[in-house]
Amino acid sequence: MDEKKIIHEISPLNGKDVLYIADRRKKEFTYPIHNHVVQELNFVEHAKGVKRIVGDSAEVIDEYDLVLITSPDLEHVWEQNECRNEDIREITIQFDFDMGEDGFFGRNPFFSIRKMMNEARKGLVFPLEAIMRVYPLLDSLSSIDDGFYAVQQFMTILYELSKCHGTRTLASSSFAKIAVEDDSRRILKVKNHISLNYKYELRLAALADIAGMSPSAFSRFFKLHTGRNLSEYIIDIRLGYASRMLVDTARSISEIAFECGFNNLSNFNRIFKKKKKCSPSEFRENYHKKRVIV
Repeated sequence: MDEKKIIHEISPLNGKDVLYIADRRKKEFTYPIHNHVVQELNFVEHAKGVKRIVGDSAEVIDEYDLVLITSPDLEHVWEQNECRNEDIREITIQFDFDMGEDGFFGRNPFFSIRKMMNEARKGLVFPLEAIMRVYPLLDSLSSIDDGFYAVQQFMTILYELSKCHGTRTLASSSFAKIAVEDDSRRILKVKNHISLNYKYELRLAALADIAGMSPSAFSRFFKLHTGRNLSEYIIDIRLGYASRMLVDTARSISEIAFECGFNNLSNFNRIFKKKKKCSPSEFRENYHKKRVIV
C-alpha cells in the first residue's frame, strides 16, 4: 500500500501509563480503518447493524460486541453501516502488556490470559454470555480514580474472559501474518506445507503422505481435528494471502489470483465474493480509504 495513505499518530498510552480508557457515548462511527502498536479491548453497546472489520473478517454486529486485538499489524474498524441508534456506547481500553514467558505474565496464574492474548493476534470476539459476565466490571472501569484498582479490575476482566467458552478468532492466519500452530504434529506438518506451497497445486494424496496416512483416513482426521475439510482450509489460506496482497500491493487482481493458487480469475472472484461478501476490487477499495496507524 502507498505509504502516503497512512497517517502515523501517537497512541494516548504513553511509556509510564498502564491503561488508556475511553468511555464515550456517540451517535455514529467515523474513525477510519487503522492499527496500532498497543493491545486493545473494544466494547460496543447498542450498535446493532454496525459493521466490524478485523483483518479480512467483516461481520455485522448485534446489540453488544466485545473484541480483543493484540497484533500491532492487524487493521480494524467499526463502521456505521445500517446502525440507526443515536445512543451508542463504546469503551476502548488500550494497554501494552509484555506476555513473554520470561516475564511476570509468564507465571502460572496468567497462563489462560497469555493463551487468550496469543489467540487475539488474529482478533478475538467474545460471545454474549462472556460479555454479560464482565459487563459490570467494564461498566464501572472508567469511574475508578485509583490507577492501581483500575488495573486490578481490568486484570479481572481479562481473566474472566480467558476462562469463557465460545470465543472466535476473526482474521485468517495468512492475512494476519501469524505463524501456523497446531497441537497435532501430523496436522502441523501439513499446515506448514500448505502455508509454504499455497500458490501451487495441492493434492490430497501428497498431503496425506506427509501426514503418513491414507487419503481417506487423513481427510477424516483433518476434518475431525480442524472442523473444516481440507479443500475449505486451503481456500481460506489462499484467500487470506490474496486479501493481504490486495491491501499491501498495487498488483492487479488477476496477478494476485494466480499468485495465490487460483488458476481461474472468474473462479477466484466468485469464491472471494462468496466468502468475503464483496468483490476483490471492493475489498481493496475499502482498505484504500485513509488508514491510520495509532
